[in-house]
Amino acid sequence: MKFFRDEAGSAIRDLGVLLIGFGVLFFQFLGRLPLIDPDEGRYIEIPREMLVRGDFVTPILNHVKYFEKPPLHYWLNVISLKIFGEGELAARVPGTLCGLFTVLLTYWVGRQLFSRRSGLLAAIVLGTSVGFVIQSRINFTDMTLTFCLTGAFIFFMLAARDGYPRQGLHYYLFYAFMGLAVLAKGLIGIVLPGAVIFMYMLMTRRWRLLKEMRIPTGTIVFLAVCAPWFVLVSLRNPEFAHFFFIHEHFQRFLTKIHHRYQPLWFFVPVLLGTMLPWSLFIPAALRSGWKERKADPEKFFLFLWAVIIFAFFSKSNSKLIPYILPVFPPLALLIGDWFVKGWNAASIRRVSMATAGLLILIGAGAIAYPFTFRNPEIGTTAGIVVGALFLVQGIVCLIAGRKGDPAAFIVPLAAATFVVIAGAPPYIYEQVAVKNSARELSRAIQQDPRQDVQIACLSDYQQGIAFYTHRRVMLVGDDRDELDFGSRQGDHAAWFPTLPEFAKEWDSGKPFLVVVKKGELAKFQAACKKTGRLVMKAGNRLLLANDEQASSSATPTPSATPTQTGTPKATATPTASATQPSTAKPTPSSP
Repeated sequence: MKFFRDEAGSAIRDLGVLLIGFGVLFFQFLGRLPLIDPDEGRYIEIPREMLVRGDFVTPILNHVKYFEKPPLHYWLNVISLKIFGEGELAARVPGTLCGLFTVLLTYWVGRQLFSRRSGLLAAIVLGTSVGFVIQSRINFTDMTLTFCLTGAFIFFMLAARDGYPRQGLHYYLFYAFMGLAVLAKGLIGIVLPGAVIFMYMLMTRRWRLLKEMRIPTGTIVFLAVCAPWFVLVSLRNPEFAHFFFIHEHFQRFLTKIHHRYQPLWFFVPVLLGTMLPWSLFIPAALRSGWKERKADPEKFFLFLWAVIIFAFFSKSNSKLIPYILPVFPPLALLIGDWFVKGWNAASIRRVSMATAGLLILIGAGAIAYPFTFRNPEIGTTAGIVVGALFLVQGIVCLIAGRKGDPAAFIVPLAAATFVVIAGAPPYIYEQVAVKNSARELSRAIQQDPRQDVQIACLSDYQQGIAFYTHRRVMLVGDDRDELDFGSRQGDHAAWFPTLPEFAKEWDSGKPFLVVVKKGELAKFQAACKKTGRLVMKAGNRLLLANDEQASSSATPTPSATPTQTGTPKATATPTASATQPSTAKPTPSSP
């Protein structure tokens, strides 16, 4: 434990140790498992189409305009594709780097604000929070946003300290990171920092910060970072502004238009589960931040950072689990400092026993789950392995909680959590991937001998298919979901047929492969004369073909044995008709 007690330890050495240790955890087997739809397939296909088209201003998904997110994450993935080539690794590296760098930033600011020990413990808490690590390894925009917001808040906190050197530089870095946050996910990149900083100045009466913040020149820095893309995309696409600012921001927050409504308390159990094993320390850490609001303004700023963002997304009518990722760094910093300054043997025993009980309960439940439920999401082996890891983690927590030294408690629990994060997610993730990835379907599609075969999805667009096959996909049905806006920009009607319209094409003899959910198979067959041949099944999805081997009397069922797909054919370089945005109707020669 000497490493944690040395307050004069080198920051460079600490960052190196954290980089290597957490780098292994964050990056292990990163490209081994297939992309999970919809997010991972979508957020790598858009960059791939950018590269093919040579247009890095207008995001295109499956050949239609896609304005739901700004481009920062896409640009990072473009760079990753150029470095690592097309594949799962390239899709995940940018988000994983953002997660890892957020851990390093957390250590650095904890050391600056509090002490070396507080910074190290905060980094350990963040880097071993189960949900934070898992979500760092998934290709979506929220971890990129989290890194940018963390940078913005950190540089503001440092610049606002009395007598802090290089104050001007840190304020300009605050504006730059806020601009990057806007490029990562839109207006919340300025709304969230603005709300936190306003409440901070209001409650601490530090209005003099307005004079220090270099607002005129800082605004120039902010606009220089984020404004060029917004200007360019608006000039090229006049319809962008209304959709992006009104539909994707105000309507998303104020209405249920995106069908992501959850109750007000939704993020309470989400935070409890995703920040394990440190979740039960959150109340004590928040109390510490509130009680010391006058004596320690930086700690109070962390309190507001966590609470305001949590409340903001709880109030929103659109909720998804990753939305609260930006609250993890301030909570980790508060917990780390509480371990150093607020340590109390009696209180830690109570919380550690409660945490141990929760972990042991999760472990026992994971072991029992495959034996208790019919058609469980994870298999018997996975349940036993995952459950055993949680049981060990709970036992370690129980034993370590009896120690009087915070490092003697945190280090063993963090080590046990390290093993859980390294060992448990692959089993669970693999089960999820089998049911929600388009990779195996894409391999079967590539094996189809008909060079002019057209790919279609019924209602449920499998976004990874376009990435894996380099082919445009037809979406059948009335629900176009997030492609609805783009599908109405230009003449794309032939690529978005209703089910009756597609049934005529299917029955006409034109070569088709269609992906259908098991639950929608009966509806599809009722609309078509040709029931089709079952090529394969992947999770709850079926791949059907209407080729000459199909028989109208052979009705595919979910229990049918899928054909062997083998290794996919090498994918040829995409042609212009297969990769450029197209308004032409689908034909055998223009898939």
